[in-house]
Amino acid sequence: MTSPLPDLFIERLQSIFPTALHTALIATFALEKSVCFRLNTLKTSEPAFLQAAELLGLSIEKINAYPNTYLIPADQKSLLTHSNLFTDGHCYVQNLSSMVPVFLLAPNKHERILDMAAAPGSKTTQIAVSMENQGWISAVEINKSRFFKLKANLKTQGIENVHTYLMDGGDVWKKCPEQFDKILLDAPCSSESRFNQNSPESFAYWSEKKIREMVKKQKRLIFSAFLSLKPGGHLIYSTCSFAPEENELVLHYLLRKFDGNAQLEAISLPFENTQPGFTSWKNKALNETIHHAVRILPNDIMDGFFVCKILKKESTQKL
Repeated sequence: MTSPLPDLFIERLQSIFPTALHTALIATFALEKSVCFRLNTLKTSEPAFLQAAELLGLSIEKINAYPNTYLIPADQKSLLTHSNLFTDGHCYVQNLSSMVPVFLLAPNKHERILDMAAAPGSKTTQIAVSMENQGWISAVEINKSRFFKLKANLKTQGIENVHTYLMDGGDVWKKCPEQFDKILLDAPCSSESRFNQNSPESFAYWSEKKIREMVKKQKRLIFSAFLSLKPGGHLIYSTCSFAPEENELVLHYLLRKFDGNAQLEAISLPFENTQPGFTSWKNKALNETIHHAVRILPNDIMDGFFVCKILKKESTQKL
């Protein structure tokens, strides 16, 4: 059966992924995936949560690769989300791929962290829980309605160490130069990994023009993020887009802009559905170190994602 996904999108996927994977990868856009969630250890413990989940009849599978992460069958999602376990903030539904950037960020409870495009708060709350509600998290969001969704999620999850700012992340560096130990930039993007073959509205907006619009925002945000980072600090850059223009080419821009000061570091993920970042795209040679970035391939559990870890070696205050 012909996929209703845009022909151009399919063509682009076929140029990004190995031929042997095309059929399986395209099929993931029609799957009803298992539901992943993480425990909020600020409000509950694993034994207490699992006991309550058993009483609800949830069939929970633990994900051993990362702490406090679990799966339930897709047909049990409403059973979880209509329960007090969810509405009282004892857990947070979030795809496993979306959790990876924060695991790589490895926030410490004594650090000052920036979440530059924070709403609706999936990764912000994940950072706060891992910091045990200690330290300082600045959560920045430019969209007003999304900003209030962020604040609502923080309240539900019992988060107290997050300071929210309704502002453009591209301006943070002017107010907070080299203020943060670590920064997460889960950048606004074309959201290609969230396309659902059974819901045409999920991709109706998509075009190569949309990708170009996102790239302008991403370059502005990553520039701001790098200038806001302390020397010796790490920046995690991620998107839920497959497009190299939004991923590798944004990194190539950063590496050229801060020649020798921005350094991509090797990262290791505990699953096999990955491929390294490209070092060329459409006959354009890119910085060789971009192979350290990782593109997560979608499967029956995980959405597609792109993630990398960037070290800032020296101060940029002189710029």
